[in-house]
Amino acid sequence: MPLAALLLPLLAGAVGAPDNRPVLVTGHQWAPFISPMGEPFRARSATDDTLADWFRQADRNHDNQVTLDEMQQDADRFFAILDGNHDGEIDPDEISHYENVIAPEVISGSSYGLMEAADSNEGRTRGHRHAGFIRGSEDQHQGAGRFGLLDLPEPVVSADSNFNRGVSQAEFRAAAAQRFMALDLDHHGFLTLPSLETIRPAPPAAPKKPDRSKDPDDSALPDPVGPGL
Repeated sequence: MPLAALLLPLLAGAVGAPDNRPVLVTGHQWAPFISPMGEPFRARSATDDTLADWFRQADRNHDNQVTLDEMQQDADRFFAILDGNHDGEIDPDEISHYENVIAPEVISGSSYGLMEAADSNEGRTRGHRHAGFIRGSEDQHQGAGRFGLLDLPEPVVSADSNFNRGVSQAEFRAAAAQRFMALDLDHHGFLTLPSLETIRPAPPAAPKKPDRSKDPDDSALPDPVGPGL
């Protein structure tokens, strides 16, 4: 049986609520969540909420809020994983390891294309709008921007503020602070899971197709060769 035929019944239960409000698409191994700092979270079961997995990890005191300090501590933890040789900088080789081994989603799209297309078709058929982390085939976001809260195709490299092809811990912490502020839309000074579940970068507007309705009817034009030739 084709893979798409197996996937569509699973996707059908995740695309929307009965009242057509957007809901979080969760739980499938082909729909990871990429954290604001670039860490991938993949589902281990059909009901696993990958955004919530990251949130619970970052919420160190378990008060259902992630503060700036907690966001930076979580960034420090992930930085230590990325800095394989422990020299205080994520160098080009370690960035390559991140992109090819830790989070290949940030540079590849083909392995998710079938699932994205199946999800998009199912969503259009049912009339639901998605607010989760399986993006439709028409979505123009790249890399990690398809699976996260911020439109950052490569979250680790984008923390390199001095463009020296390496990311220091100070740069990573500064990026964490900037991304925290970008996610704290209401300026509460903390993030909550419900507020994050509503965030999704809007895709760029698709180019308008030319209006062909006003084109002259080709059948009404004279034959340039002439009749009977």
